[in-house]
Amino acid sequence: MYRILKKQELTANIYLMEVEAKRVAKSCEPGQFVIVRMDSEGERIPLTICDYDRDKGTITIVFQCVGAATKMMAELKEGDSFHDFVGPLGCASELVKEDTAELKNKSILFVAGGVGTAPVYPQVKWLHEHGIGADVIIGSKTRELIILEKEMEKVAGNLYVTTDDGSYGRSGMVTQTIKELVEAGKKYDICIAIGPMIMMKFVCILTKELNIPTVVSLNPIMVDGTGMCGACRVTVDGKVKFACVDGPEFDGHKVNFDEAMRRQQIYKTAEGRAMLALTEGDTHHGGCGNCD
Repeated sequence: MYRILKKQELTANIYLMEVEAKRVAKSCEPGQFVIVRMDSEGERIPLTICDYDRDKGTITIVFQCVGAATKMMAELKEGDSFHDFVGPLGCASELVKEDTAELKNKSILFVAGGVGTAPVYPQVKWLHEHGIGADVIIGSKTRELIILEKEMEKVAGNLYVTTDDGSYGRSGMVTQTIKELVEAGKKYDICIAIGPMIMMKFVCILTKELNIPTVVSLNPIMVDGTGMCGACRVTVDGKVKFACVDGPEFDGHKVNFDEAMRRQQIYKTAEGRAMLALTEGDTHHGGCGNCD
C-alpha cells in the first residue's frame, strides 16, 4: 500500500498529493509518469510525476477531477493509501540525458498550459539544480486556475504568467507571449510545451514558423502503460508510436495532432473503438479489452 502523506487543493478541482513510494522515487526521472489504482478493482489512472524526493521516498502527483475515478481519488485523505502505484513509466526527458555543460549554453523555453504546469516543474527544477536557467510561460484560462506559480518562481530563470481572460499576468494565449518574447529579441534553442493537446498544437505551429525545435509531452488515453493496449497510439513523422513506451515526449513538429485529438474523442465510445479497430488494422493492438 502507498500512503498519502500530504494532500492539498491547489485550486478548484485540482489537487496535489505526496505519496510514499520508495522504489519509484529511487529510480524516477523528470518526464516520467506513474499509474495509480485506489483498489484492486479500480480504474488505472496515469499521472505525470510532478516532483520526487529520493531521501524521503516520496512522489508528488497533481491531478484534475475530470471523471468519476478522479473525483473518488480527490476524496482520499492524508493517511489513506493507494492499492497500486506503478512506475516510473515512459521515457525520461531528453534534457536529463544531455551533457550539462552543453545545456548551459542553450536558451531553453518551457510552455505550460493548465495542469501541464505539473510535469513542467520537475524538468525546470532539475535544470535549476544543475545550474541551468530556463524561461517558463505558465498559461491558464483564468487566475483561479494557475497552479505552482510560487514553486516555479524559485527554479525558473524568468517566469511569465498569462491568462486567456487577462485576469492576471499577461493577457492572451501562451502563443502571444512566445511571439512577444521573440520580438523583444529572445532567441531559443529549444521549446518544451506541455498542456492540453490543442495548446501544444498551436504552440508547435508557431515555433515551426519561428524555427524553434519543439518537444511536446503527449497525454492521450492510456490503459496499461506498457504499450500492449494500444489506447495511447499516436502518429509521429508518419509512423505509429505509443505514448506510454515511446514517449511521452516527441518532436512536436512531427506529431499528427489532429489525428490524436480525433482519436481521443472516438475512443470514448464503444462504436468509436470498434471503428478504430477496423480502420487501424494490424497496428491496432486492442489489448485494452474495450474493443469487443
